[in-house]
Amino acid sequence: MCHALKLAQAAGDAGEVPVGAVVVDASGNLIAEGENRKERDKDPTAHAEILALRSAAQTLQNWHLNQCTLYVTLEPCPMCAGAIVQARLGTLVYAVDDTKTGAIRTVTNIPDSAASNHRLRVVGGILESACRQHLQAWFATRRRQKK
Repeated sequence: MCHALKLAQAAGDAGEVPVGAVVVDASGNLIAEGENRKERDKDPTAHAEILALRSAAQTLQNWHLNQCTLYVTLEPCPMCAGAIVQARLGTLVYAVDDTKTGAIRTVTNIPDSAASNHRLRVVGGILESACRQHLQAWFATRRRQKK
């Protein structure tokens, strides 16, 4: 999660919503990473989780990521939650609940819904304080800049 937070900081420095994600394999080896790139790539799907999952699948040459763990600094949105289910991810670890668009546990629960064909282990609240503080500081700065 520390590496994901560093990626989030880099995304924020580049003007993106500061979210970072990493994928590790069953042995704990880092195999993929991603940071939000929607603004830079002009791509609405360029969320940190999507980019990390794509990279992991390419690294493993397999879209089944059931032996992998995704660490992400913010609870995934509905799009990312759907991609996580489609990837058959083994474990999701996230830091901060997203009270607006969280689709894992906070607003809705896509992985455990009747629409999901895959169940995964979910752990929330890891490095929550540091990730929350970073997100809040970034948004506060953005609001000040818009005034």
